[in-house]
Amino acid sequence: MIVINARFLTQKMTGVQRYAFEICNRLPKRIGEEEVVLVLPEEKVINNLNSDIRITPVGKFKGQLWEQIDLPVFLKKNGNPLLINFVGIGPVLYKNKLMFLYDLAFRHHPKWFTYQFQKSYNYLIPKSLRNSRKVVTDSHYVKRDIVETYKILDDKIDVIYAAPSLKFINKKLRKEKIILTVSSLDPRKNLKRVIESFNEIDSEYKLVIVGAKNKSFSKTDLSGGNNNDNIIFTGYLTDKELIDFYNRAELFIYASLFEGFGIPPLEAQSCGCACLISNVTSLPEVYGNSVEYFDPYSTQSIRNKIKEVIGNKEKIHELRELGLKNSRRFSWDKATIKLTAIIEELL
Repeated sequence: MIVINARFLTQKMTGVQRYAFEICNRLPKRIGEEEVVLVLPEEKVINNLNSDIRITPVGKFKGQLWEQIDLPVFLKKNGNPLLINFVGIGPVLYKNKLMFLYDLAFRHHPKWFTYQFQKSYNYLIPKSLRNSRKVVTDSHYVKRDIVETYKILDDKIDVIYAAPSLKFINKKLRKEKIILTVSSLDPRKNLKRVIESFNEIDSEYKLVIVGAKNKSFSKTDLSGGNNNDNIIFTGYLTDKELIDFYNRAELFIYASLFEGFGIPPLEAQSCGCACLISNVTSLPEVYGNSVEYFDPYSTQSIRNKIKEVIGNKEKIHELRELGLKNSRRFSWDKATIKLTAIIEELL
């Protein structure tokens, strides 16, 4: 048996949940001679896989208590099989596991998170890393960071890039004067500076902010968006609604201060939207020359980059073409093949 911690199926779809969802949708029912089983708490499943892999609800707890108590009990009863932990900390004391870790923002910027979240992650993640047989992350930037921060051996860590879902396609809709950004409403995403920059630009464009607050993050002040009728907060959108916005928007802006990979700009590129993004952490590794970069810590840099590109049809067309080409470099099928090979080695 190969067990997947599938608690992510009971959570709202953000970046890490989408990573787990896309790969699990493609994993075979068996790897080698072992059956793959999705194990999750007795909670409502809100993201249903298009897969016939067996799903097994177990235990009575929820959240981290389920991961630290119910899941290890299930594993012990079933002969301590290999565990694949895509999202969250996972059972810290369990050693026969492959652990995914997408970035170390909680370590380098604890103030972006609630006290309880960053304390638990900073205490438990290093222990889980050392207990794991293998660690997978989503960029070489994060791999280097894990090696340097926690002194984990280089050959214990593999990189598997994320990708855009196949549903994010270029519908070739008529572009509107929309600058779009998609992220959770948390300090790391730097939306306050985006709003300040947009408020300093005199244009007919609308800034559309897609995303919702997450209880794991500390509060962020976005009050600057309340006094401008051209700034629209949509809240959480379905994929269908999001794809429509990606296709209608002329520009996508991603001012994040810290990313392990950063999927939203790739989704935007797949839909034919030109992208302006931060020049920090993993983003240059993932996006190369397919975007225009700015300094996310400088409102002036963000504002100037927006002003430079809006209305410049030639530059927007160039970025759209480069973006479509870049998005094709990444594939969930390739990611799944690489993960399957790693699992076969561990077996």
